[in-house]
Amino acid sequence: MKKTNFYKWELLIWLWLAFFFNQADRQIFNVALPLIKADLNLTDAQLGLVGSLFVLSLGICIPFAGIISDLSNRKKIVVFSLLFWSAATLLTGFSNSLIHLILLRSLAVGGGEAFYAPAAYGIIGQHHQKTRALAMSIHQTSLYAGVIASGALGGYIAQTYGWKNTFYLFGGAGILLAAFLSWRLQSNLPVLSGMTRAEQMQFTRQAIGELLHKPSAILLCCAFLSLVLVNVGYTSWMPTFLHEKFSFTIAQAGFNSMFYHHVFAFIGVMLGGLLSDKLAQKSAQYRLVIQSSGLLLGAPFIYGMGQASTPFLTYVFLAGFGFFRGIYEANLYATLFAVIEPRYRSTAVGLSAMFAYIVAAAAPFLLGYLKPTLGLAKGLSALSLAYFLGACCIFISLRWFFQKDSQLKTTES
Repeated sequence: MKKTNFYKWELLIWLWLAFFFNQADRQIFNVALPLIKADLNLTDAQLGLVGSLFVLSLGICIPFAGIISDLSNRKKIVVFSLLFWSAATLLTGFSNSLIHLILLRSLAVGGGEAFYAPAAYGIIGQHHQKTRALAMSIHQTSLYAGVIASGALGGYIAQTYGWKNTFYLFGGAGILLAAFLSWRLQSNLPVLSGMTRAEQMQFTRQAIGELLHKPSAILLCCAFLSLVLVNVGYTSWMPTFLHEKFSFTIAQAGFNSMFYHHVFAFIGVMLGGLLSDKLAQKSAQYRLVIQSSGLLLGAPFIYGMGQASTPFLTYVFLAGFGFFRGIYEANLYATLFAVIEPRYRSTAVGLSAMFAYIVAAAAPFLLGYLKPTLGLAKGLSALSLAYFLGACCIFISLRWFFQKDSQLKTTES
């Protein structure tokens, strides 16, 4: 028992590192955007297209990743996913045209990263029950650390040594980590194994039905969409926004656009996770109260980050946006898992992410397309509406559906 209890925290360390590179490799492209634009002679709309196709690739692949994660060895999926997207990141450094960026960055990196989250969250969900929100909050902090590191280190390397070397460094480090994880992680068998093809098809239909037949699950997926829509728009264009509005260098824009936001998101997710696990012992509904509060209170800060007239005010709004984002993300999957049977959870993660990423994929392209006429300031501020609508979805779930849907779930396993 003690050994098992120790391993559930040890595996969190390795998954934390894998997710770190998942997010860092994702963000270095956005940090180096102005340099890539100048070097390859691309337009804002073309760069936005690369970002949108990346998110779309995630959205298309992730439901298949969820189903495979429920039926296969999740350790192998995590390791292969890390290896694949890291190799694609390294090769992105050799790109010299738009088509190369689409093939290597949008399709290969996006498709490779899609297989990580369903398997990883499935593993965490299996090993952590009473500490689930805390464990997922700790795992979530690697997202913030990865984005900050890519903003600071990636921006410096891109500005000093060229944007291509940023991709070589982060991609190479991820390949080495994949080799280490293949040795250190224990095999993680799926909840259901040894199924025939007919049984697998039946399982898939049941998993989809589990999600679609519960209104609270659908509403939670809509709230997740609001988060993803804001995140992909913000991370894609905020470095460029600071670079152009305040004449920051690439390194300064990369660091400042990500640091304040994600440091306070780290604080928010840890506080939210601890508070959520404590209050959930009384009622799981408190998790939804915390989530809806995070989105509702975060919306004004999102609006302000695009309208602030000085760098200092921009940082204040970025920090507030980050803190309340963290409050929401502390229960990112803990609330969904409360209404989904354990054997269907990886599939549910994949399906919810598919919906969110496919719809949100339009954000980078639209912000880039409208940039010459509307301007980034108004575009970024408009993202605040998504947070408000997301909060409304969670409130509706809490008020009318969540209690009934959570009671229909089978006993924890």
